Amino acid sequence: MTNAFAFNAKPFDTAQLESLFFSPARAFAALSVDLGEKLINAQLEASRAYAEASVAQLRSLASVKDAEGLKGFMEGQQQVAQELAARLKGDAEKVVALQQQFVQESQKLTEGSVEQAQASAQEGVKAATQPAAKAVSAANAAK
Repeated sequence: MTNAFAFNAKPFDTAQLESLFFSPARAFAALSVDLGEKLINAQLEASRAYAEASVAQLRSLASVKDAEGLKGFMEGQQQVAQELAARLKGDAEKVVALQQQFVQESQKLTEGSVEQAQASAQEGVKAATQPAAKAVSAANAAK
């Protein structure tokens, strides 16, 4: 009994598949994983900073013992809000910069893949037209 899934892969030219499809796909996947890692790290860093600020504010609130302490706490809230707003703006800018970098690198990968595919197609056209041109010239010479 023969195995329907057993076939000889040697006649297939895997180098062309590798250069046109698999290599660019791996490069794009690696780029995507790198972006994901950077975004996760940025999110973890931001979450830690926001959590630390929240805990500090809770500790500060817990230390309030009188009206004067409450007044000081409330005045400090405005500064904390400004600091958190600045931090949020910086975090958003960081994410936008990471996404722009990803888009630029993706475009470079795409352009490289397209150029490689065009070169491969031109080589294929040359390889296909040369025998035909020789056959036409031989037929014309035989007339």
